[in-house]
Amino acid sequence: MAHWFHRNPLKATAPVSFNFYGVAGSPSANKICNDLRTNRARLLEMFTDVTCNPEIMKNATDAYFSLLQGFITALDGTTQENKMRFIQNFKWTDTLQGNTPSAQQDAVFELVSMAFNVALWYTKFASRLAGKENVTEAEAKDVHRSLKVAAGIFKTLKEVHIPRLITPAEKGRDLEPRAMDTYIIQCQAEAQEVTIARAIELKHNATLIAALAFETANFYQKADHTLNTLEPECSGKWRKYLELKQHFYMAYAYCYNGQTLLASDKCGEAIRSLQEAEKCYSRAEALCKEYRQTKGPGSTAKPSEQLFFLKLGGLIRNTLEKCQRENGFIYFHKVPAEAPDLELKASYGLAEPIAFELPPLSEQCTPEVYATFDLTKGAKNDKAKPKEAEVKPVKEPDLKPQKDTGCVIS
Repeated sequence: MAHWFHRNPLKATAPVSFNFYGVAGSPSANKICNDLRTNRARLLEMFTDVTCNPEIMKNATDAYFSLLQGFITALDGTTQENKMRFIQNFKWTDTLQGNTPSAQQDAVFELVSMAFNVALWYTKFASRLAGKENVTEAEAKDVHRSLKVAAGIFKTLKEVHIPRLITPAEKGRDLEPRAMDTYIIQCQAEAQEVTIARAIELKHNATLIAALAFETANFYQKADHTLNTLEPECSGKWRKYLELKQHFYMAYAYCYNGQTLLASDKCGEAIRSLQEAEKCYSRAEALCKEYRQTKGPGSTAKPSEQLFFLKLGGLIRNTLEKCQRENGFIYFHKVPAEAPDLELKASYGLAEPIAFELPPLSEQCTPEVYATFDLTKGAKNDKAKPKEAEVKPVKEPDLKPQKDTGCVIS
């Protein structure tokens, strides 16, 4: 299912040298700085390397964050701020704000910005894997897990690390609550899409599929409403995607609810549920066109071209025709004027974020080495400091569409 998911662009950042010109007063301190520079550069390379997998990404992330914590965690046995936390300036763009960077002289800002990109990578890895032809069950599990890992990273950043920033995130930036909440909810909703596809593939009962689809539609509606106070020029395209997914899964919920009602000999109500499914599906089709025509950040998904999307239209049509035939021959039920209330609660299959934990502090970061960093020697040679590097946009690999088999699990 290539081009099934909308993806906002990766954050871009300026290179960081970690050259502290006399502040690092020992070979061990210099080695920490050199390793920070090398590990940061390697992690940034991994974001656009199509051969990178979750194991490689975790190793690269742990290598950098285990050292970066040496500039955040107090190492002198006190509760005061780490003296190295505010020594280096970091520049990062935002996923919705083009190539205009934010800058903070704060290692916590670097931690949350880099971890945010790690979470984005997991969503893009999931999208790329889901776009393969004939996705295996193991690969589908990797898609599912990657989306839950991403949700867990976003959630931990929002609840634990972003509140530690001295300078709060500006409105419309990635680290502000509305954007963070939307990313968390979208990842959970997309993970549940994998569950729904599997439930359909394995022909689980219609009640379970309807409930999962209803919960997923509600997730997408909640994500869309979370963005409704952001500027339309930066969030409009993203919101169209969330809205079309909401209507698509409401169509699924009404369709499978109709099947449940028919199995319970409630043919009139089944017809009305399927009529509502048709209405939601038509709205999703219209929103697909609006989404493609809306300008804004991110890759353009093409859900209406996918077999998974097209199959639903045929399923609704065929099930409705069957109900109408049965009603004309057997039931003779009156079709209600109002669509049935979907009071559906999924007992199984709901996607919870996987908790994100930072790696242990690197063994290189000892109190003894920390003591050899001397901030009083840092301001002497301002002329020797290099000119600040510009932030170049990230060139992301193209997602090449493959033959669509119409499902997530082969």
